[in-house]
Amino acid sequence: MNHDHNHDHGGNHSHSHNHNDTHDHAHSHDHEHSHEHGHDHGHENGQNMSIEEKLAVLFSHWVDHNDSHKDNFYSWAKKAEDAGLEKIAAHLEQAGALSEKVTRELKQAQKVLNG
Repeated sequence: MNHDHNHDHGGNHSHSHNHNDTHDHAHSHDHEHSHEHGHDHGHENGQNMSIEEKLAVLFSHWVDHNDSHKDNFYSWAKKAEDAGLEKIAAHLEQAGALSEKVTRELKQAQKVLNG
């Protein structure tokens, strides 16, 4: 499955990549979000960035990415509840609440970084 992801870290661009599905059913990513990648995007001076500069970029990316998942958890919790799947809805609500906690922790770390 190939699809584009936007990266909000200075150089607005998108690229295709494969999620390499390891299961035998199809699914779609019907929401916009970005992914952390284990490869170089060729950003100018990327190798010259300090750990603090890299973290500043990553914190912003991680907060946006996590918030996207949080929103999806809450959206699907509502759908599950509407379908009478109260126990599943409760777990999805909890996942949304935990995602909010993750975002708060990331923002606190970002605040420490920024002084």
